[in-house]
Amino acid sequence: MTETIENIENLFHIPLSKFNDWAQLIFQFQQKNNSIFAEWHRLYPPTSGEFTFLPIAFFKSHLVSSTSKNAEITFSSSGTTGSTTSLHHVTELKIYEESFTKGFELFYGPIENHCVIGLLPSYLERTGSSLVYMVDHFIKRGKPNSGFYLDEYQTVASIIQDNESKNQPTLLLGVTFAMLEMINSLPPQQWTHTIVMETGGMKGRGPEITREELQNQLTAHLGVQHVHSEYGMTELLSQAYSQKNGRFHCPPWMKICIQDPADPQQWFGHEKTGRICIIDLANVYSCSFIATDDLGKTHDDGSFEVLGRIDFSALRGCNQLAIG
Repeated sequence: MTETIENIENLFHIPLSKFNDWAQLIFQFQQKNNSIFAEWHRLYPPTSGEFTFLPIAFFKSHLVSSTSKNAEITFSSSGTTGSTTSLHHVTELKIYEESFTKGFELFYGPIENHCVIGLLPSYLERTGSSLVYMVDHFIKRGKPNSGFYLDEYQTVASIIQDNESKNQPTLLLGVTFAMLEMINSLPPQQWTHTIVMETGGMKGRGPEITREELQNQLTAHLGVQHVHSEYGMTELLSQAYSQKNGRFHCPPWMKICIQDPADPQQWFGHEKTGRICIIDLANVYSCSFIATDDLGKTHDDGSFEVLGRIDFSALRGCNQLAIG
C-alpha cells in the first residue's frame, strides 16, 4: 500500500488549471488506502461528475484515514454534553499549518502584519480544537498584544484603539456569542484598521442568530464597513473566507460542489440550494471528498454561500452504509 503522495509540498502552489489533476491523483490514492471511502464509492458511484463524496458523519463513527501512519494530532469537534464528536486524525501537521497559513495570506497578506486577537472562549475550554490550533499559530506570529482574550472586552477595545491610533492592522477573530457579548459591553466604536471576523457558533449561549443579523449588529456598533467570516470545520484542513456579504471564496486547493440533499448521485448548478460538498486536497491522508451537513449554493464568480443546516429527518442518512 502506497503510504504517501510524492511532491505533496507542491500542493499549495498549484494553479487552478492543475486542480483536477491533483484531485484525480488524491482520489485514486484514497480509494486504494481508505476502506471506508472505497466502500461508499462502491455503494454510491458517481453518475455525473468525477468523484464520490463521503458523508461527514463518518468522522463521528469511523476512523477516516488513508494511511497506516500514526497521527501527529487528533482534532475533535465541539458538541453538547453526551453527543458524539467528530475526530480528525492528522498525520502531518505541517500540511495543516501550510494550508491555513497560505490560505489566510492569500486573502489578507502576511499574518505577521497583524495584531491577532482571539475571542474563542468555548473552544479554549476544551482540548482538540483545530480552530484554536490555527489561531494560536497566528497569535505566535502576530504583532505585540496578540493573544487569546476570554471576556476581557475592555482590554480588547483598548488594544484595538491603540492599534487604530497607529494605523496598525488588527485581526479580531471570534465566535458569534463572544462577539455579541463584546458589543453589549462596549460603547460604539469606529474601527477602520481592524478586520472583524466571525467563525459562527452560539454554542448554547443564546438563541441562534442569522449571519446577516450578526453582521448588521457588528457593523453598526464597531464602525467597520464589513464583517468577515471564516468557513472551516474539524474535518477539513483548509478554510474559505468571506470578506463581505457572506460570499465565501476558497484557496486554489479547495473546491465547492452542490449536491441534491436527497440523492448523493445528483448535482446542482449555480444558484440552486443544496448540500455543500467540499474537495479539500489538504486532507490527503484522511478524506479529501466530503459531503457536509450544510446547505448552500455556488455563484458563477466562484464564490459560495452557506444558508443553513440540512434536516435529515425526511432524507436518507448515512446509516444505510453498514461498515464494521
